[in-house]
Amino acid sequence: MKFLKHLLWITLSASFLISGCQPAPVESTPEILKPTATPLPTATTTPTLEPTPAPTITPLPLVPNFSHIVIIIFENKEFGTVIGNRDMPYFNLLASTYTLLSEHYAPTHPSLPNYLALIGGDTFNITDDCDYSDCFINAPSLPDLIEKSGRTWKTYQDDMPQPCFTGNTLRYVRKHNPFIFFDPIRLNEKRCNQSIVPLTQMDGDIALNDLPNFIFITPDICYSAHDCTLDLADNWLKEQIGKLYPALDASGEPFLIILTWDEGQGNHSCCGLPEEAGGRVATVLISPQVRPNFQDNTPYTHYSILKTISEAWGLPYLGHAADENTTLITAPWR
Repeated sequence: MKFLKHLLWITLSASFLISGCQPAPVESTPEILKPTATPLPTATTTPTLEPTPAPTITPLPLVPNFSHIVIIIFENKEFGTVIGNRDMPYFNLLASTYTLLSEHYAPTHPSLPNYLALIGGDTFNITDDCDYSDCFINAPSLPDLIEKSGRTWKTYQDDMPQPCFTGNTLRYVRKHNPFIFFDPIRLNEKRCNQSIVPLTQMDGDIALNDLPNFIFITPDICYSAHDCTLDLADNWLKEQIGKLYPALDASGEPFLIILTWDEGQGNHSCCGLPEEAGGRVATVLISPQVRPNFQDNTPYTHYSILKTISEAWGLPYLGHAADENTTLITAPWR
């Protein structure tokens, strides 16, 4: 009996323990309140882009690289004496067709130091034409630089009796031939005979297609308008341009013909020249590369011509061509 009571008590106790230890029912969390699992961002590999190279910009040259440059120089006439003068219709036709430099000034008086300035960059303290003295100069000049660059040059002197002639005749005067005054040229027999020649040689060089890169042409003392009338100078010019322009143009390469005057009749000045200089002269640039029917009012001097030739061919500036006041000719180029 006691055993049965004891068994019943164990049974009830166990039932109570079992029922008391059951966990309370867990209510389900509504779906809307369940936290949404945010996916971790996936690492993305950014493609490596090669940098785009900057475009190569080649600056335009300040002056065209002319294959040939020609200077034809006349004598002793002021701008106003030439431009608009009926006695020079051909010169004026060229001035209106191509580019006219309307503010171009010669460095000094008389002739010779102006010629020296054009190819040497200085007057070398010469103040006369050295008719009765030698006035030779031991200094570099434009031809030295031209030869070093691999180019060629010649001066064609009208009525010069023979190559490298150092004297004067009735119509040829050496004061209008600056090359003969530079020792490195005159004292080198081969250079002198090869490059300081009579104008008559130009016809042969044209026929052989053998014109040099740099050409300097001086008319004789009549056709330069020094001793004779402007109409004679104008007709002479027309004849020379009629030969030169077709020969240069046939190559298809850039070329430039410069018409200028050694000095004017006044003392006008500009651009770092002495207060009284060589006057205002009419300078015309003839080329397919110049602006047509254009007048450039920039102040220039003979040193500007030398500076512009040097710039075109990458040559050092000689003498006053390097001066800040010496303006490079840039406006006319197309």
